[in-house]
Amino acid sequence: MTPSGEHDPLAKSLKGLDSPPQRISLGQYVYDTVKHAVVIGDMAPGTRMVESRLAEALGISRTPVREAFHKLERERLVRRSPAGGFFVVGLTQADVEETFGIRSILESYAARLAALKHRESDLAPLEAKIREYQEHLDTGQLDLLLKINTEFHDLLYGLSGSPRLVKMINDLRDLIFRFRQVILKIEGMARLSNEDHLGMLEHMKKRDANKVEKLVREHILRGQEIVLKAFDDEFRSNGNGGDRL
Repeated sequence: MTPSGEHDPLAKSLKGLDSPPQRISLGQYVYDTVKHAVVIGDMAPGTRMVESRLAEALGISRTPVREAFHKLERERLVRRSPAGGFFVVGLTQADVEETFGIRSILESYAARLAALKHRESDLAPLEAKIREYQEHLDTGQLDLLLKINTEFHDLLYGLSGSPRLVKMINDLRDLIFRFRQVILKIEGMARLSNEDHLGMLEHMKKRDANKVEKLVREHILRGQEIVLKAFDDEFRSNGNGGDRL
């Protein structure tokens, strides 16, 4: 690692990593590692990344690092810097509106199908996730809420019986994860989120597809309002620098 590694956000996020697994290529390993750091927020928007520094931190050549950066660039997670290297791209207001608009259609439809197609025994895992989430919320163990929230939605949409639809939703997983981090940090939203989940479950039991679909759409669009408000707050705090999160 470079002497400045202690002050390098990327190098710090890579500390303690195991050696690259034998079953995947080095390029894929770098891609997975950097993408994970971006998605969970270890690497903030604007963080600069240099091929040589990352290659040295991982103890590999620059070629797989270059391959990974090009793939991340195609996914709009990083962008080339005029000063050289790449930097982490923040989320724009357009990203928010586009992503939540697509989600509101895909996820509400998946929930509708789930309400119609599920077996009674399929609902037990959803109930378990709601209880698990509430227990962590009540005891102040907030660090796991994001993971449990995601697992609840995955279980719900999996009951749609439509692998193609689930794949379309999962293609947005990384953006969704980044937005949920914003939403669940807002006071009261973590509790309201689980109340929504409980409502979805109750109407799933009644096989009320219209109500489940409506609840999921409202749940998602409420999240959009929260994230857009976060953009507005950031804009007021930082002026023109607030068009990204």
